[in-house]
Amino acid sequence: MTGLELAASYETLGFFGRDPWWLVIIKAVFCFAFLLITVLVSIVWERKVVAWMQLRIGPNRHGPWGLLQSLADGVKLALKEDLVVSGADKVVYILAPVVCAIPAFMAIAVIPFGPADNEISIFGTRTPMQLTDLPVALLYILATASIGIYGIVLAGWSSGSTYPLLGGLRSSAQMISYEIAMGLSFAAVFIYSGSMSTSQIVESQQPTWFAVLLPVSFIVYVIAMVGETNRAPFDLPEAEGELVGGFNTEYSSLKFAMFMLAEYVNMVTVSAVASTLFLGGWRAPWPISTFWAGANHGWWPLLWIVIKIQLLLFFFIWLRGTLPRLRYDQFMKLGWKVLIPVSLVWLVMVASVRALRNEGYGFGNVVLYVGAPVAALLLLSLLWDGMRTKEPKARQFQPVEEFDPMAGGYPVPPLPGQQLPPVPRRRSRVPKAVPVEPLQDALNGANHSEGS
Repeated sequence: MTGLELAASYETLGFFGRDPWWLVIIKAVFCFAFLLITVLVSIVWERKVVAWMQLRIGPNRHGPWGLLQSLADGVKLALKEDLVVSGADKVVYILAPVVCAIPAFMAIAVIPFGPADNEISIFGTRTPMQLTDLPVALLYILATASIGIYGIVLAGWSSGSTYPLLGGLRSSAQMISYEIAMGLSFAAVFIYSGSMSTSQIVESQQPTWFAVLLPVSFIVYVIAMVGETNRAPFDLPEAEGELVGGFNTEYSSLKFAMFMLAEYVNMVTVSAVASTLFLGGWRAPWPISTFWAGANHGWWPLLWIVIKIQLLLFFFIWLRGTLPRLRYDQFMKLGWKVLIPVSLVWLVMVASVRALRNEGYGFGNVVLYVGAPVAALLLLSLLWDGMRTKEPKARQFQPVEEFDPMAGGYPVPPLPGQQLPPVPRRRSRVPKAVPVEPLQDALNGANHSEGS
């Protein structure tokens, strides 16, 4: 980052921290209300869109066109009986939904809804359209997202049951794996923008969005954000057929509603982050910004970022109605063997390109110095894959080992090569039924004797 860019970033951040206390409260309430209203709308929208995809009717009873279905679901969950299982760690069991829900609301604090200067006026006070900004705002987003994992793990552990524990462990492994790929996609944005401040990143996307300049980072982030939020086709922590219901199996009433609220709030948050990092944030799309000079001024930027968030939420819904759920091994293979290596190679390429451009090299030289090694590596990998002999591996028959599935006091599945012992069965106490044909012959004979 040059000295002028550094001075400009500090000048932009200087607009924050000057609001009076009442204006800070108004902004905080707006961010909270924005998330809640967007969640209510997205739930109805999801049910409507999935019903349309599956040729169903969808909600149409609560309110006009079923628009109050989300409110009815909230009232229904609040009125359900609140249970606390007897074998649970009650303190952790109650705190887990809170730990999961609160960090989901915190990340929206650094999302810009408009320019960072004091362009708009609220009750006569000039203020930026953002609650706050930090020099390390994106690290703050990653930190708050990581805290939410503790709520899921603690919910599964504190329930005192096997299936919620397995769901919590699966969820923690999944979210940690995909946060690595997400962080690597952030790093490419840091290199190109020269800042971790969200307002500065939006300013750096003029005139070209980072989704165009950094397409691999954008694709990796989109896949990672779906895995991060436990949404289909990556909703493995809540796989009903495998884990009954996942980490929230033993929860009911408002505690269960808080888990669902955290999931949908996380959807809105990651969509807002994607809009900020890769889709120009609050800036108007390209056709509009070319002929309308006022599209990025006043209150209009709020409209553009809301539209982008809603389009990304529609993308979530579209995936849920289209793709089947992945197996857990396929999902983890995608994260560790595809997304992370691709992100690392792409990050090295981006850093090399930026370093060469800062040294004054032209576009042709940059393509030669960066593209030639990458093309050589791809060619060598293709040749290696084509030349190596693929011999079928002979099946190795190992002696079958019997094992005790309750050796440690907990049920464990058999490992490869092990076999469950036969289950002893007692003889049935139900008397054997009389065969149908002799019974029918006896009835027929009785009828004949009566007739004769």
